[in-house]
This record gives sequence, C-alpha cells and structure tokens, in this order.
Amino acid sequence: MTSVSSCLESLRLAQQCALIPFITAGDPDLETTESALRVLDAAGADIIELGVPYSDPLADGPVIQAAATRALQRGVRLDDVLSMVERVSKEVRSPIILFNYYNPILNRGIEPFLKQIAKAGVKGLVVPDLPLEEAETLLKPAADIGVEVVLLVAPTSPKKRIEAIARHSQGFIYLVSVTGVTGIRSGLETRVEDLLLELRSVTSKPIGVGFGISQPEHAQQVKDWGADAVIVGSAFVKRLADGTPAEGLEAIAQFCQSLKTAITST
Repeated sequence: MTSVSSCLESLRLAQQCALIPFITAGDPDLETTESALRVLDAAGADIIELGVPYSDPLADGPVIQAAATRALQRGVRLDDVLSMVERVSKEVRSPIILFNYYNPILNRGIEPFLKQIAKAGVKGLVVPDLPLEEAETLLKPAADIGVEVVLLVAPTSPKKRIEAIARHSQGFIYLVSVTGVTGIRSGLETRVEDLLLELRSVTSKPIGVGFGISQPEHAQQVKDWGADAVIVGSAFVKRLADGTPAEGLEAIAQFCQSLKTAITST
C-alpha cells in the first residue's frame, strides 16, 4: 500500500481522477466492513475513507449519522476498527484514510493515536472538526510518523484561509462542495467549479471534492471541473446498509464500478 500523496501523484501523471469511497466502520458489522474494504479495492477505488463511529458527528448527514449510531450500539470502538484495518491493509492496494473526530484523538493522546493508526496501516487522516489554528499540533507529529493529515476547505472560507489550509494540508486538499453536512443530493452547486479554480490559483497540491456527490453524473462533472479526486460517502453507506450484508456488498461493488467508469471515460 502506497501513501496517499504518492497514489494521487501517480494518477495525476496518468491524467486520471481518483475515486475515494467512504464507508462507516462497523455498519452493519465489522466483518462486513472488512469485506467491503476488499470489495471496494477490487471494484476500482483508488483510496478508501473509513469513518470511525462517533457519538456527536457534527459534519455528518443523516445517513452516516444513523450508520455510526448503529455501529456504536453494537459496541464498535476504535481499537476494534484498527484491529480489522491491520488485517486488511496488508492485502489491499488502496491507501486507507481514517475519518475521525478530534476529541477522541485528544483523549487518547495525539502521538499514541497516530502511532496506533500508523501501525494498523492507515495512511491518511481526516479530522472534520479540527480548526486550522490547532492543526499544527497534529500535522507535525503525523508527518514524523508517516500519516498524512488532510485538511478541509469549506465553500465559505475566505481566500487567505484557503491559502493557509492549502499550504498546511498533507496528501491532498479536501474541498467541501456544499455548506452543511454530508448527504445525498440531487445536484451539484456550480460554484464548486469556481472554488476549484480559486484553489488551483494558490496551490499545486491535489484537490478532492466531497459532500453531496451521489451519482456517476456528479462524479463525472466534478472530474470535468478539474478535481483530482472524487469523494463519495452517503451513497455508499446507504447501499451497504440496505438488505443483507451480501446484497450490500454487491451493491457497493456495482456502484463503485459505475463511478469509476464515469470518471475514466473520455
């Protein structure tokens, strides 16, 4: 498994856009999550984002919140998730990014947390409630340990803040395409194209676009606007939760393939 930045650089040199599916660990159960990581890797995912269930997920919409609640009710905890990741990371090609809120990191201790996830094979980290002003406390030890911390740019961020986030983000820059939480939406906001152009004017780092992308047509549009990566979450989480685990795995495999086809077709 390569680093997040190396993966994206290879795809950029090949003039390809990356596909980054998101799933919630432990929903419907950790065994299914383990299978899902392998399925997504085989179905065309370039990087996989794995959400750690959290009781107060401020950035998550109803689909992912419900998945996290179900996982927590089943007793899924970070140590369980990382034990599973340690098994899978030895077998998959796609780098795994952990999506984790800041309080659990602080409670465990920044350096012990980073060392634990790195040992499990995690290559990247997204902390949605990490303010830029506190990011350095995580960025430096993460760089030393070998975990790339991806920072988020909100559509309402002023230019100076965008420049600062772009400068500090590791791996890639996560451009949030909508104001608000994650979720399935019928269409994309056209200002995403302008935001991509604005980011391009201040950084050469890869840019991933997420929140609200739920159809192959959305993914293709984001790619055509110039994104280096397309991030899709709620649409995967919903498919994996519907029906039996076997049906969910089949559904995410087909959906992953359809998204990959959409962003690789000319």
